[in-house]
This record gives sequence, structure tokens and C-alpha cells, in this order.
Amino acid sequence: MSSFRRLSVLAITAAAATVISSTGAAQADAQSLRGRGTVDVRLIGINDLHGNIEPPTGSSGRVILPDGTTVDAGGAAFNATHIKNLQKEVKNSVIVGQGDLIGASPIVSALFHDEPTIEVLNKVGMDATAAGNHEFDEGYKELLRMQRGGCHPVDGCQFSEKYKGANFPILGANVTDAKHGLPALPPFWVEIRDGIPIGFIGMPLKDVPILVDPNGIKELKFGDEVKAANKYANLLDAIGIKSIVLLVHQGDQVTSTGGGPNACNVAANNPGSVIATQVSPKIDAVFSGHSHQHYNCVVKDPAGNPRPFIEGLAFGRELSVVDLKIDRRTRDVVRGETKADNKIVTRTVTPDPAIQSIIDLAKTKSAPIANRQVGTIGADILKLQNAAGESPLGNLIADSQLELTKGNGAVLALMNPGGVRSDLTFAGSPAGEGNGVVTYGETFTVQPFGNILQTVTLTGANIQAVLEQQFTAARQFVLQPSAGLKYSWSKDAPFGSKVSNVTLNGVPLDPAASYRVTINSFLQGGGDGFSEFTKGTNITGGGIDLDAFSAYLAAHPNQAPPALDRITQLP
Repeated sequence: MSSFRRLSVLAITAAAATVISSTGAAQADAQSLRGRGTVDVRLIGINDLHGNIEPPTGSSGRVILPDGTTVDAGGAAFNATHIKNLQKEVKNSVIVGQGDLIGASPIVSALFHDEPTIEVLNKVGMDATAAGNHEFDEGYKELLRMQRGGCHPVDGCQFSEKYKGANFPILGANVTDAKHGLPALPPFWVEIRDGIPIGFIGMPLKDVPILVDPNGIKELKFGDEVKAANKYANLLDAIGIKSIVLLVHQGDQVTSTGGGPNACNVAANNPGSVIATQVSPKIDAVFSGHSHQHYNCVVKDPAGNPRPFIEGLAFGRELSVVDLKIDRRTRDVVRGETKADNKIVTRTVTPDPAIQSIIDLAKTKSAPIANRQVGTIGADILKLQNAAGESPLGNLIADSQLELTKGNGAVLALMNPGGVRSDLTFAGSPAGEGNGVVTYGETFTVQPFGNILQTVTLTGANIQAVLEQQFTAARQFVLQPSAGLKYSWSKDAPFGSKVSNVTLNGVPLDPAASYRVTINSFLQGGGDGFSEFTKGTNITGGGIDLDAFSAYLAAHPNQAPPALDRITQLP
């Protein structure tokens, strides 16, 4: 058994012992407690921060209000001030996370393997967080290092002399050792406020294996979220913990961006809602993440009782606040008294100086690399996809990958849209030069994963199958094609037969012919559900995706947004 697995088991035992001890003390003082009625506890949640310790820019740094106007939001120093203000309003509070607090981060954090973000969260006072899929971006062993501390095995300690690790547990109730079935991460955590124990069950979504490089998580198994939540809710209840909260890195898409932070415009039968309505009635509130949307809903648990289901906007733009009233006698949440609110992290407050000092240090240390010019653009090149699923920035990245790997015989490239993280703007970011200058830091923010490009041989039939895998009953996930590949897809055609008229450089795709196709290592491993890519043969490495993008911009000054003419949507 690994040392961390032993730690996980010990954590469960210690938590149970703590609660049992607390229970005994509470029973000994039962008479005085009964007269005091209820305990108020404020839960303050943050999700999908993605290392955005600096204020995010462009649309990623704005919140749309109910009247359609926008407000600038986000930034860890502002976030810290808002958290302190929220804490001042109540006696008891707990700060929690719903995953993806690190990973896919801007260079100011990612250059140091997100150690600055962990230091910020430590300073803010994070109590517990669920793991998200991006916590596994660099593999399970690196996640253990982020939790326990120690210098990076390759890069060492570049941000500070010694990395001490996270002061808060990173939870994974549905993450087990694939060989032995034991917890690979602590499944739950217990906080005691005013004598009342509150249990927090945390977990990533079960689909982590198709969202990260599978090579880094080979020793892990990711189970069903509802089953894992119910298992540990029953355990917590059995040891006397009646107030239970679920932190789950799975959420819903919204049907409309109108309504502001506290609307409940979630689409029917989304995965987050399924979890929120199906998990045990013992769970009193559900904090969610992953979808990068905001909503504030009240759902019915299986017993018909109401509970909040909430998610705040990504990149630190909102804090999800849930106020619980807990009965001292039963130690359970009074459901009808629960209040929930997504609070906007405005930039009109005074930034927290202690947090700002961490950010300033990261900026200073990363500046020589981040501010290096790599190219120029003639206009904004945006990641937003059109109705057909095509994106100017996605097209540009695919073009760069094809150009870098033509020496491997590549004739086309396909890029996953989830790997395109931010717009490339003419005005630049605060760290950039503006006026069309593109810095390394800006390209890193666009493509932060450092995936290796791989050129593989696929048949025309394989490529057709890949394109069909973009459309399932659960999702529409359109790959970004390089120039020369064109096709149509029909909205009304049945799944498996949506794609037609596939051509490469004007010639119809031959199902029996072989083609050299460039994809990143994430897709080559079957990431995002594209299992057809794993059938590729004759794999040839082609460098890092970010290097390809930077080189392409350097070779094409004043780059314009590529035309959106590669994919056609039909009725």
C-alpha cells in the first residue's frame, strides 16, 4: 500500500475518531446545547479557478448581469477580500472548492506547476476541495506532490525555496486504486463549527479518463458519482455526522446566459442535475463545477426535500455562498432555512495585500518568459465556435500543427476545442504589449497543456468514424480542422450518419486509403471520447503543441483570423 493510500485510510479513521469524540462532548453538554437552538454556518465555494490568480481578461473576466450589462470580475486578491467580507457577516464559515482550481492555468501560475495558486488558496484559508479533471493533468503522482509538498522531480523548486503542499485535503470519493480498490484520495473531510460536525464529500466526474492523458492515471479507477456519494453519506451518517455537503466536479450547461448569476436556466437531464437529484437524502447541499456556467437552483432529493444545487462562473469570477441553519439537537440542516447566492467577485474592493504579494512575485519571476514576443496578429482571433462548431482560433491552431508536422507526412490536423482556453486579442493581455503583439504568455494562456503532437496513419474510414464521434446523444464536440479538410454535417440525420461530403484538398476522402493525421497526445490516447484515434498506426512524434503555435505566429506576421469555411452545417 502506498504512503498516500495509507494516509487516506488513516484520514477516514481519524475523522471518525474526531467526530465520535465530538459527539461524546456534545452529549455531555446536551442540556446547555438544547437551549441554544440552531447554528448558522456559511459555506463559501469556488470552482474552476484554473490558476487565474491574476484578473482574467476579455469575456473570461466579465459577468453578464440580468439586464444584459457586464461587470469586470475575478482576480485572487479581489477574491480574498470578498471572502473576508463574507466571513465577517457570520460567526461560522467554511471555504470549499469544487475542482479544477489548478490545471489549464495562465503562465503566471502554470510556469511553476501551479504552486503559486496553491499558496494563494492556503493563504485564503481553503478548508477542503474536490479534485477536478484538471488536477490530474500532470498525472496522479504530481497531484500527490501538490497535496503533500516537495520540489518538482524535473524542474525543482522554482517559485519558492521549498514547496510545502496544500494545507487542505483534495478529495476524490470515487477515485480508487485500480488494482486494490482502496481510496486513492481522501473521500471526505469533516469540519466542526460551534460544536457541530459537517461532512464534506468531494469527487471529480467519472469521465476523467477521457479528459486527461490516460498515461498519467493508469493506476486509478474513477467510479460512479452517485454511488460514491451515497456510500460515504451513509458512513458519515453512521458515525454521527448529520450535516453533509457534496462537492462534485460535474455540472450543467445552461439554456440561456440571461438571468444573471442566480438564475436556474439549466438544461433538462444534464449530468450535474442527475447527480444533484439522485444522491442520498442525507446530503443537504450540492456544490458543482466543470461546466464553467453559473446557476443557483433548488432541487428535490429522493425523499422529496429541497436542497441547493449551485455553481459559480469559472476563473474566480463568482463565489457560491450557501448559508445553512443546523439544529443543535439533531445536528442536521434545517432544509427550509437554507439560502444560496452566487456572489460576483467585483474589482471595486481593495485587493488583499498578502495575496497580491504572492501574485506579484509570480509575475516578476515569470515575466522574462511571459513577455517575450512570439508574433503579431492583425485582429482578434477568437475561440468562440459558430453554429457548425468551427472556431477561428481552433482553425489557426490546427493549421500550425499541420505545418510543423508536414515533415512527418501529415496531410491534415485535428484539434480538440477543449484545448483552446482563451481568445487571442489584438489589444493583448495586461502582461502583453498590445497593438497586435502576441507574447509567449498569451499563447500559453491559449494552449497551456504542453501536449506532444503525434502524426498517425488512419484510413479514410477511420477519419469518417472520428468525425461521426463528434456527435452523440450526450454532446456535440466538434474538432477543429486544418485548412484543406472540408465536410458537412446534418443536424437532423441520425447519430452515426451525420457527416457527409468529406474532402481533403478538394478530393473526396477515400475510405480505403491511408492518410497521415496530426493530433495531440491527449486525443491520440482516446481523450474526449474519440476512441477511433487509438487505432492510428505508425506514430511519429512532432514536438510540443505550444511550440508549433508560437512558430506559426512567428512565420506569419499580422496573422488574420482564418475564414470559417471548413465545416458546413445542414438541416
